[in-house]
Amino acid sequence: MISLRKLERMQDRVLARKLSIIFHDAALGLKRGLPVEKGYLKSLSVLFHDEKERALFDAEGLGRLDALEGRLLAETDDEQLAYILSDLSSIFLTAIGSEPSDWDFTDEHTGKLDGSVRQVADHILVLDRLRSPFNVGSIFRSADSFGIRKIILVEGTAPVTHPHARKSARGTIDTVEHETMSEEQVVAFLQNMPCFALELGGTEIGRFPFPASGACVVGSEEMGVSVALRNACDRSLGRVTIPLHGSKGSLNVSVATGIMLASWAW
Repeated sequence: MISLRKLERMQDRVLARKLSIIFHDAALGLKRGLPVEKGYLKSLSVLFHDEKERALFDAEGLGRLDALEGRLLAETDDEQLAYILSDLSSIFLTAIGSEPSDWDFTDEHTGKLDGSVRQVADHILVLDRLRSPFNVGSIFRSADSFGIRKIILVEGTAPVTHPHARKSARGTIDTVEHETMSEEQVVAFLQNMPCFALELGGTEIGRFPFPASGACVVGSEEMGVSVALRNACDRSLGRVTIPLHGSKGSLNVSVATGIMLASWAW
């Protein structure tokens, strides 16, 4: 537990980041029923009045900070206090232009997930040259939830060893079987099973005949599914498409994959 004196010596942005982490970890601790030093957390409110620290906030942010300080000092219920601490964490990140993302959050849970509890279908997911490790990790997390037996990463896909992939996967890289193959190997592999591609120009997802077993190919963020893999899918079940009704003509690949996986699983 870092001392108040040491915190007071930090520069404004460094202090804001540190306070965000302290409040976030304490909020998670309370949600998990772990012991938390509430007196220490409340004592940190003195730092909210440091002139350099307050200069990071606009008028609206200062109003929220002062209101949350009052609630922090008065709250006695652990569940309510957890949400107050989470809100404090968020506004300090916002003040330094670092909006919280799922993979930014620290997690003190060091135990591995129990992959044996998964309900697994004979479904295989092929990731065709996805470049973003964030997207790769996020897809592993969805694949764990929706019964994917195995993920095949086409050579050129961001590696699962990348720190950003492991952070966004939240332990699921260890629960979902995976293997890296060349494009040629994947094409040969798909010849032996029903397969389809998640791509534009196909059958709408609500009418698509998802197979009880088989493989789905998901293309890269910019290029989509490669010609060779798309042709392999077209010779089998074709393409499944998610209809869109907004101004943007596409979805983030991990979001689109999650939607598809939910439909295939149920």
